[in-house]
Amino acid sequence: MYQTHWNLSQRPFENRADATFYYPAETHQAALLKLHYAIENRRAAAILCGSGGIGKSLVIDLIRHQLADEFRPICHIVFPAMSGEQLIRYVVDQVDAAAPDCQRETSADLARFERFLRASIDADRHPVIFVDEAHLLEQHDLLEPLRLMLNIAAADSPGESAWTLVLAGQPSLLSHVERYHALDERLSVKCMLNRLLPDESSAYIQHRMRCAGVEADSIFESAALDRIHMLSQGIPRRINRLCDLALMVGYAEDRNSISVEMIDSVHSDLATPTIV
Repeated sequence: MYQTHWNLSQRPFENRADATFYYPAETHQAALLKLHYAIENRRAAAILCGSGGIGKSLVIDLIRHQLADEFRPICHIVFPAMSGEQLIRYVVDQVDAAAPDCQRETSADLARFERFLRASIDADRHPVIFVDEAHLLEQHDLLEPLRLMLNIAAADSPGESAWTLVLAGQPSLLSHVERYHALDERLSVKCMLNRLLPDESSAYIQHRMRCAGVEADSIFESAALDRIHMLSQGIPRRINRLCDLALMVGYAEDRNSISVEMIDSVHSDLATPTIV
């Protein structure tokens, strides 16, 4: 709607996992490096933590597309509200294209998973399973089924696993897993995504605007960029919301730049529910 007014080729602050707009902040680059290490060295498990809106889903999407073909199949599961038995069955159904056994008991599902892993080893393939919103697993007793599946993950080479599990969730996931020693010991890396620093927030905005065909400095006043960082606390999703609405308001008011006052007004609108 506002793209023409600002000479943008597309909306630069959509809240979706789009690799085109990825800004390589230090914290995200470090997480990618660690996850690549865990998966490409065929370790059993890894963990990716960060507050809501920090960019976990984007990191997962990036690494899924960066992995070589030998790391297949890749399964991305968003927290499934189901029983432990159903979770095991769901995971096996997602990764194994073979027809399921008529006997749908947990033991049969685990046996099918073991056959699938053996076939993957023979084909020199390494399955990777991402579980998103994994901080919700503990309250549903779903960490144990995943540990059980890791128990049958032995590969032919010492120190390697036949598949890699990546748990992604909010910071509470770390304490959940640390209390669950049997699973914690399987983790080869623990990645924590941190909030963007002030200069990173400005660079993030500039990068996304540039991807949409315009230099941020021609639209966002320098003081406005500083205020966006302060109000968003360096969380990308909040930065996106503030910037997107500011561009919309600027278009509606026929402005030619985004000022501190506009950012404050937009932030106030986001914080205060509208009564109709």
